[in-house]
Amino acid sequence: MQLIDWLIVLLYLVASLGLGLYLTRKGSGSLVDFFVSGRSLPWWLAGTSMAATTFSIDTPLYVAGVVGTRGIVGNWEWWSFGISHLILIYVFARLWRRSEIVTDAQLTEMRYGGRPAALLRGIKAFLFAVPINCIGIGYAMLAMVKVVDALQLWQSVGITPGDSAKLWSVVGVSLLVLLYAGFSGLWGVVATDFFQFILALVGAFIVAAYAIGEMGGMAPLLAQAQQATNIDVLAFLPFGFTDGGFRWSDAAGISLTTFAAYAAVQWWSFRRSDGGGEFIQRLAASKDEAEAEKAAWFFNLLHYVIRTWPWVVVALAAIALYPTLEDRELGYPRLMLDFLPPVLLGLVVASLLAAFMSTVSTLINWGASYLTNDLYLRFIQPAASQAELVLVGRLASVLVTVLGGAAAFFAADVTTVFRLVIAIGTGPGLVLILRWFWWRINAAAELAAMLTGFVIGLLTSVVPVLRIEDFGVRLMVTSAISVMVWVSVMYLTPPESDETLDAFYAKIRPGGPGWARQRSRTGLAPAQDLRKDLLRTLAASFLLFGAMFAIGGFLLLKPMTGWVSLGVAVLGWVGLRRLRGDRPSLDSSRIVS
Repeated sequence: MQLIDWLIVLLYLVASLGLGLYLTRKGSGSLVDFFVSGRSLPWWLAGTSMAATTFSIDTPLYVAGVVGTRGIVGNWEWWSFGISHLILIYVFARLWRRSEIVTDAQLTEMRYGGRPAALLRGIKAFLFAVPINCIGIGYAMLAMVKVVDALQLWQSVGITPGDSAKLWSVVGVSLLVLLYAGFSGLWGVVATDFFQFILALVGAFIVAAYAIGEMGGMAPLLAQAQQATNIDVLAFLPFGFTDGGFRWSDAAGISLTTFAAYAAVQWWSFRRSDGGGEFIQRLAASKDEAEAEKAAWFFNLLHYVIRTWPWVVVALAAIALYPTLEDRELGYPRLMLDFLPPVLLGLVVASLLAAFMSTVSTLINWGASYLTNDLYLRFIQPAASQAELVLVGRLASVLVTVLGGAAAFFAADVTTVFRLVIAIGTGPGLVLILRWFWWRINAAAELAAMLTGFVIGLLTSVVPVLRIEDFGVRLMVTSAISVMVWVSVMYLTPPESDETLDAFYAKIRPGGPGWARQRSRTGLAPAQDLRKDLLRTLAASFLLFGAMFAIGGFLLLKPMTGWVSLGVAVLGWVGLRRLRGDRPSLDSSRIVS
């Protein structure tokens, strides 16, 4: 990089710090101000922050690696979560906002009662705040080191640092993030997220445009990418339809069981099936239920429809230009270094820093929210003042950052550990969904599902004798055993008390047949039409995936795919229009007979 590039990066860092510190007063009033922005976020800011959180420094590298080794179809590993994210829009967004919680762990003592609920809340808060969250921060730091190394940033100023020095430089950036995240709370995080996401998205489009230009257009890029691989690298789906009917592609980059696990199991079995902690924090911070629903929709559009294709184009260009590159993830920074001119290189490097900082700032604030709200306030100092809680929140932010840095320094292969965390997160998802709609789910069932998924995921990922290499089979086995265990535990343990169930139903008013007893006891009608919400989700699936594949089809010169997908998207849009209408009112006093 040249001097002008370094100046652009420096200007970005100063602007981010200044914006974050400017918002310090908005996050200093109370616990709710610090961790959920006083419940006043507009939909566009909450939705953009959700998208920025998922755009980490490693994300474009990850997509480059997936496309390079498994083809475009390999992206179903994360596209499949679009199903649960659409369910989040119409089924869960309003429920989470209505709950008025600060963290998702807090919901456990609203939904369940007694010591089991308190135990479950404490375990979840500790696991999410310390091991899972801090490994996530450490993983992001090591991914940033990989980019720093690939771009030869320090070498450009005549310095040849060792691995430790590179990591210290990344930790230094993380400490800068801590300054504004620790002082301003979620307000500083979401405001800088908005600025950082725009910069990160612009950077992705710049790299994609230069990649297409270097190849002489999209047609030669696609031809050379396909020629350089022995799989169908351009396929969106691993199957097709011929005169003989359905046919699995022999050149598919993923197995039938893996695709089946992505499409039919992963989205409901993973621990984020009803939202996921960082997303829930944004929904809880939204102005009202309608704003929370809009925020979830905006996130889906940004995450799937807009952001997918610049990464895919760059990944295909890297295959064509560097056919012998061993580490496919390095294709993204390699293209930046080889083809971007000064100024643009500095802008794109700043965009990757923005992606890194938006993720780390979220993880710092999110982890601190568990330590403060679910451990300190709940178990250590229930009578703490609001000023004390804000101070504890800031100290917890420091602790989370330090532990994340320690994970980066002392975990020799944090990527493997992080993948293990993902694997052991499979299993409890169905319980997390059903607890909203079926009175019989109890704390013992949720705890059993969480622990069983952890143990089975660990055994099938690590123990040689029990190790299952095929990801799809492993996910299905983990999910099936988890369901059998938690259902058994649920029926062997008593249900929650009527008082606890009545209070939860009166607060949330979920739809569906699972709360008939509570509707009768409380005399309150549901504030959710679950059947219509599920139909909206189905229509939204046609709209979202149709729009995503329409853009991809036209961009990658597959007009038939583009037109068919566009038709599917229009069908979904029409379906949503037909399903429009007022939602049931939370203030309804109608007595259910």
